[in-house]
Amino acid sequence: MALVTLREVEDADLPVFFRHMSDPESNRIAAFTCADPTDRDYFDAHWRRIRASDAVIRTVLADGAVAGHASVYGPPEEREVTYFIDRALWGRGVATAALRALLDTVPTRPLYARAAADNKGSIRVLEKCGFTITGHDRGFAHARGAEIDEVVLLLAG
Repeated sequence: MALVTLREVEDADLPVFFRHMSDPESNRIAAFTCADPTDRDYFDAHWRRIRASDAVIRTVLADGAVAGHASVYGPPEEREVTYFIDRALWGRGVATAALRALLDTVPTRPLYARAAADNKGSIRVLEKCGFTITGHDRGFAHARGAEIDEVVLLLAG
């Protein structure tokens, strides 16, 4: 397995994130993405906004190379985790190691997460990090052009 570390997001990471987040298969699996993941202007505005917010957002490195990003965001009573890892690294433990490192950085609990109900890989990562499924919902998934089932997960204190 790769050595996975986190660091502050740098401007040079953004083109790599854009490439990861523009991948059609990654978007289909993630499901809940922006309407047009290839819209660079939207991407740049989104990242300016989240980097200026109180979100804890980190670049994920695998063996020193940018592998994706992970963050905790939202109001204190509804803090949520999210992550996006390069598809080439799926199934190698990178997402799990990154999320564990992020959770060590952010001791706030409870934390929530959401995933497409059929995104077994992401649900497995979250469960391996201590999250449990506490509910189900439906939401519009831009990457699939339809409303789909999702699971709501909780990491309690």
